[in-house]
Amino acid sequence: MKKDEPPLTFPKTLEEFEYTFNEQGQLRHTTTGEEFVFNAREDLHRWNQKRYEALGDIVTQYVYELLEKKCNMTNVILPVDVTEEEPRSFIYLSADAMSNPAKLLVLIQGDGVVRAGQWARSLLINQDLDSGTQIPFITRAKEEGYGVMVLNPNENHLKVERPAKPTPLPSPEASDEPTEKREHKDNRESKKKRDFYEKYRNPQKESETEQIPIRENSSPEEHLLYVWDHFVSNAAARNVFIVAHSYGGLSLVELMCQREAQVKDRVFAVAMTDSVHNIWHQDANKSIQEWLQQHCRNWVSSPEPLDTPVEPMLPDCPHLSAGTERHELTSWRSLNSIFQFFSKALQTGNEYEESSNTVTTRSSHRTKHEHNHDD
Repeated sequence: MKKDEPPLTFPKTLEEFEYTFNEQGQLRHTTTGEEFVFNAREDLHRWNQKRYEALGDIVTQYVYELLEKKCNMTNVILPVDVTEEEPRSFIYLSADAMSNPAKLLVLIQGDGVVRAGQWARSLLINQDLDSGTQIPFITRAKEEGYGVMVLNPNENHLKVERPAKPTPLPSPEASDEPTEKREHKDNRESKKKRDFYEKYRNPQKESETEQIPIRENSSPEEHLLYVWDHFVSNAAARNVFIVAHSYGGLSLVELMCQREAQVKDRVFAVAMTDSVHNIWHQDANKSIQEWLQQHCRNWVSSPEPLDTPVEPMLPDCPHLSAGTERHELTSWRSLNSIFQFFSKALQTGNEYEESSNTVTTRSSHRTKHEHNHDD
């Protein structure tokens, strides 16, 4: 290894990285107090990227700790009947997620490296915990009497290292080459490799891995379907509310295509944030489109002020501005609007139900009165 090459391993904790989250939830260097610097070493892009990913994995574990200690959420293993030998995933449930008789909030993130409790890793590292995690949604939901389910749609596989391939023996043709010619070829190949590594300066030798899928949770869509069938559909809550960011909106529409009647029966309102769903490509039927128009809102990235109506490209559901042009910030910026939307939808629904009950009661009373008069 050259003297100026970085070490082959990265720290395993925030302390070893010399970073910590301050009282404002911002990631700062423990000595200088400065923000995280991606380009820690100039001209070492791949190494910097690996360092960033290693820090991201540590931050992910930190968020899990916050979910359990700060939010009092419980880690529940998936599949529910997992064996000791097979890979597993998990979700987080509040203490009353399955027993709350009134309201249940289900949080679905987008795709990529984000795990349970996160909206965007980049926000966690470069901005703060409030904007990058789902914790403000969980806290607000608990204050307003919701049970909470935090999904984990991107935990789909277990990565295992592949056994090293045996080194192939030189071919007879190669062995018959003149020594001078063979050495010239080897030098040429070595120079290509040196040029490559000099360009990217990546001393890390990445081992080859293979992915073992997690049973019935091998994709975001499969994960949501599994959680719906085993948890949401069995929850006591009369009214289910869903927040779905980015790819989470696509997974939700896919769920509706497979469990349309159940979703319509249990879900009271849906808030999407910059969802990437497509009702045409996903073959959502007319009744699903009509339901989305009535029960769903999509807060999208836009330069317009928060809650300004935005013309949708497809006639799926009303679009509103999230008050930001940054895709990853749409959930955080629209938090208050989303809970207001849920409260208003619930209030309107309750008023409609009370009105229907009143009409039914009056009708029953009138029928009874007329029947007694006839007697």
